[in-house]
Amino acid sequence: MQKLILILLGVLVGSCVNQPYVPHQYTAVDVQDLYLDTTSIRAITLMQGNLGFAGSNNTFGIYNTQANKTVSKQIGPDSLELEFRAVASTSTDFFMLTIESPALLYKTGDQGDMEVVYKEEGEQVFYDAMQFWNDQEGIAVGDPTHGCLSIIITRDGGQTWNKLNCNILPDQVEGEYAFAASNTNIAVVGDHTWIATGGSKARVFYSPDKGKTWEVFDTPIVQGDANQGIYSIAFYDEKTGFIIGGDYSKPNLNKANKAFTKDGGRTWQLVADGQQPGYRSCVQYVPGSQANELIAVGFKGISFTNDSGANWKQLSDESFYTLKFINDSTAFAAGNGRISKLSFH
Repeated sequence: MQKLILILLGVLVGSCVNQPYVPHQYTAVDVQDLYLDTTSIRAITLMQGNLGFAGSNNTFGIYNTQANKTVSKQIGPDSLELEFRAVASTSTDFFMLTIESPALLYKTGDQGDMEVVYKEEGEQVFYDAMQFWNDQEGIAVGDPTHGCLSIIITRDGGQTWNKLNCNILPDQVEGEYAFAASNTNIAVVGDHTWIATGGSKARVFYSPDKGKTWEVFDTPIVQGDANQGIYSIAFYDEKTGFIIGGDYSKPNLNKANKAFTKDGGRTWQLVADGQQPGYRSCVQYVPGSQANELIAVGFKGISFTNDSGANWKQLSDESFYTLKFINDSTAFAAGNGRISKLSFH
């Protein structure tokens, strides 16, 4: 009897492991507002099941999933109007970074208050996004200063941050910069890092070793104008990625605004060219979808594909800037004056 039970358990486990992937056929999304305010929110991060966020009006906060409650606070000197478009978290800390000079990077302090751990001033200072590779090492990216992207890195859990010297970064093209649209123009998988740009050039900067060395690759995304380029980049694994963007000032433009890579970002191929969706500020892979399914959001709505971007379906006209998945059918999204829970079906 015991052997029979073991055999049956083996069959059961085997059948689960070998279950074929079945693409989702999402046709709609339910939107449940969790937080309504006057704050524009373009940066969110998952924190042990909860959601950390920061935005305009000096505002940051957390949505507690168990209590179903959002707590927000304002920070900074009253004389400064702070706007945050980059946030990140580790297992112990929450981080948020302002966009313009003075760039202020805040970290959860030992007393539970937010403390400044990095400050940068300058006419061209403008930070866009932030991510962590692990609990000790993180990266934030900003627009060019002194001829190269502004990249700051921590190796001690966010206690100290150091700006990379331009001599280890590829040269910047005049008029090329990153967009602070959704905290997703930077993607990390393991030790690998990708940063997307726009403006005069739409390129992807790549580091295989957590920011120690860099190279840059061209993309076919629409470029040449200040509003054009890559607004969001996502990687499913070390080889498979997707970029989306377009022209913020012409949101219905759908030519050359979506592309994918199968070789880690070295080459990019346009997909759904001339088809919807047009401009989107954030794209994310659906978890467990084997890189077949993506959701893209922007102020023109929510779009879904289950064939790696070849065909898209408009699920909703609801406006959002950024998105983070909880599981394969549920995500948090944030936008102008709101944080919401999205349930796909």
